[in-house]
Amino acid sequence: MSAHSPLAVEATGLVKSFGETRAVDGVDLAVGRGSIYGVLGPNGAGKTTTIRMLATLIRPDAGSARIFGHDIVEEADAVRGAVSLTGQLASVDEDLTGRENLILLGRLLGFKRPAAKERAAELLEAFGLLEAAGRLVKHYSGGMRRRLDIAASIVVTPDLMFLDEPTTGLDPRSRNQVWEIIRALVAEGTTILLCTQYLEEADQLADGIAVIDRGKVIAEGTPGQLKASVGSGALHVRLLDPEQRLVAEQVLGRELGGVTLGADPAALSASCSAADRAAEAVAELTRAGVRVADFSLGQPSLDEVFLALTGHTADEVSTEQGDPIHEEQAA
Repeated sequence: MSAHSPLAVEATGLVKSFGETRAVDGVDLAVGRGSIYGVLGPNGAGKTTTIRMLATLIRPDAGSARIFGHDIVEEADAVRGAVSLTGQLASVDEDLTGRENLILLGRLLGFKRPAAKERAAELLEAFGLLEAAGRLVKHYSGGMRRRLDIAASIVVTPDLMFLDEPTTGLDPRSRNQVWEIIRALVAEGTTILLCTQYLEEADQLADGIAVIDRGKVIAEGTPGQLKASVGSGALHVRLLDPEQRLVAEQVLGRELGGVTLGADPAALSASCSAADRAAEAVAELTRAGVRVADFSLGQPSLDEVFLALTGHTADEVSTEQGDPIHEEQAA
């Protein structure tokens, strides 16, 4: 395939093991240029190991992959010149200011000092960090550090950006700010491969999604296609008393099956495509003494999709898979 491939990423049968742990077990990916592609799965699913292979940080044991037509093993230098990787942990220096970090990176990337200062100023303004530019990064909030980390990744704007859990630990406001930054990067022509365990994040941002579990891609499609694959609707219920959720789960499980418990302790959902069945299930809740604050019948969430595909929710850590990051460090 030539470097003019319409695909930013094409991976076939990628495999990586660490000792007895098979972190990635035959992953195939096809990511179009100029898109946001989500790789969705729980901790330990193999997401980080996959992008580390694609970014040429570790070699695959089997399979192949090309980035803009360049083989990740045979043409690793060409791949590195086209990509950037923002990992789960900040890569900036906490003992430097935000401005000093960006100037230093600019100089390391070949900018002359005036150009490095100019680029740093552009990025600080674009990422809303001008007021904090002279402060040491150790005094930044989590959201500010994450924005600076992404800014550091685009001192030279990459053709492809790997984002590994970019909003882990951020509050809702900071998460939304990072989402807007990601959308702006794509609008300027950068392709994003987004690894996340947050279903809402994939739903909000991704044009296409690969669901990965225990090192394998188990489903692929747009968010709408994945939702449609598990049924046309879901009953969403909010309870007046969170203490009654266990009883509500039992009732809905008996009436509808496929119950999903969200992070909200007063909320739960169940697969349901017919309004009459939803009405009967709510009536059963009332007969069981469960007090319902509100309910609605809507399209399945990606939480429900993941449960239907894997048999467990996306926030359950796959203990069988182990921790690929630690395995890599030990290898």
